[in-house]
Amino acid sequence: MSRITLTPELQDDYQRRFAACVIREERALEVEALADAVLAERARYQAVGEPLNIPWFVAAALHQADVGGDFTVHLHNGDPLTERTQHWPDGRPVEGEPPFCWEDSAADALRLRHFDVWTDWSLAGTLFLLEGHGGWGYRLHHPDVPSPYLWNHSTHYTQGKYVTDDTWSETGVAQRCGTAVLLRRLAERGLIDFAGTGELLTWPLLRYAEAEPSPWVEALQRFLNTLPGIYVKVDGRAGSRTSAAFYQFAGVYLPGDPRDSMPD
Repeated sequence: MSRITLTPELQDDYQRRFAACVIREERALEVEALADAVLAERARYQAVGEPLNIPWFVAAALHQADVGGDFTVHLHNGDPLTERTQHWPDGRPVEGEPPFCWEDSAADALRLRHFDVWTDWSLAGTLFLLEGHGGWGYRLHHPDVPSPYLWNHSTHYTQGKYVTDDTWSETGVAQRCGTAVLLRRLAERGLIDFAGTGELLTWPLLRYAEAEPSPWVEALQRFLNTLPGIYVKVDGRAGSRTSAAFYQFAGVYLPGDPRDSMPD
């Protein structure tokens, strides 16, 4: 059982980080190549995920993060498909005989990890499941370091990692692309959508609301502060100053701003 629960606060944290996720410039080509690679193999990921009600892109992200996208090894642990797994979890898959088809072995790995019984494939639900798979050590013991299993190759993560399950290195740097970063690039390209997104969000995302913090407004505020002569507090609250700064940029106030309905 997970040591962490998906609270509203944690949901908000995932949504904010995903909204503010920026892929590092020096990693952009690598992440783009990974996105191309998983898209090219989409049919294989769908063949594994769809019978288990798992989105294809979740299977793809796991495959890239756990075994580097290698179709000749078990998703469980990277052992070769020519035999049952030799390392933990050993003896998998239980059914069938080697050499194993990658799809059959991958489905076994997902069932073993109980991905097939997960039902919350919203953005927050997906990232929660992926972070739990990568390990809660960062959030529990090093909360200043966002899990690289999610955020490596983005500006959210710089350094610090577990070099073994129990050994922490302040200077260690993760190597593989974070699962959330890969999903972010796929979303930017319009290739994936998360379940329930339309129901969870109130449109328009950017609107005048002084008392309601929003990750989308926070992202807008960060952008507005990059423009000459604009200085707004980054707090996610779209009040008078944020709306006025938006007017300077776009020529209109945020929807809901009382000034928007005033006669010229």
